[in-house]
Amino acid sequence: MNTPPAPGAAPAPAAGHELWVVVPAYQEEARIADALNALAAQRDREFTLLVADNGSTDGTVAAVRAFAARAPFPVEVLVEPEKGVGSAVDTAFRHAIARGATLLARTDADCLPEPGWSAAARAGLLACGGLVCGRVTARRDEHGPAGRTVFRVLVALGAFFGRIRPAHRRRHGYLTPYRMHAGNNMAITAELYRAVGGMPRRPSPTDRTFINRVRRHSTAIVHRRDMVVQNSTRRIRAYGVVGTARWYLERGAGPRSVDVR
Repeated sequence: MNTPPAPGAAPAPAAGHELWVVVPAYQEEARIADALNALAAQRDREFTLLVADNGSTDGTVAAVRAFAARAPFPVEVLVEPEKGVGSAVDTAFRHAIARGATLLARTDADCLPEPGWSAAARAGLLACGGLVCGRVTARRDEHGPAGRTVFRVLVALGAFFGRIRPAHRRRHGYLTPYRMHAGNNMAITAELYRAVGGMPRRPSPTDRTFINRVRRHSTAIVHRRDMVVQNSTRRIRAYGVVGTARWYLERGAGPRSVDVR
């Protein structure tokens, strides 16, 4: 006899739908433990975690392997020597698919997925069968209310200018209106990922290029406000407000002194 889930528990994953969570990482020894602990605190932990290290020379991989020994889900590590977050993510997604993944979700090593994140990603994918875009907020442990407000304004500006950019309009062969796609908070079915040719390994910005690939192929793109990731605001400290605004407007931030992916 099947026992009903306890109140507040995440629903059991649908049979035949294997979820893998991918986290690209580069030189994240100081930050990745927080991201891993946030994943361990998910209400739905029926997934395999795959960390795609992009050739770190610090203790990033060692930190992941130490976490794997106590993790509440399987953990794998692969190393992608080709530099670039697009390369790391594409290699990881294809590895997961080869291992049986049908549902793919991604966050970043400096981000904190909130406890309902993986459940929302799974539910969104099973409902739409395509691409799910989540909501990003600023990490509460990095800035106070003013910094978080600046972050929200910058994200809103990026989304607005993405929608009105002439190159993103539907007359260019897109099937759906433009939607800002945060690579650190997304999920996609393996079927759609293969159909669009995967994440572009080059050039940057890979997130914009990827969402446009999906828009040319499918209308199954949804946004879930309950799929929340707290985003690092270290880009604001690295670039300043003006430089970060330019980055979100996809014009570049000039010389970059730190790797802030």
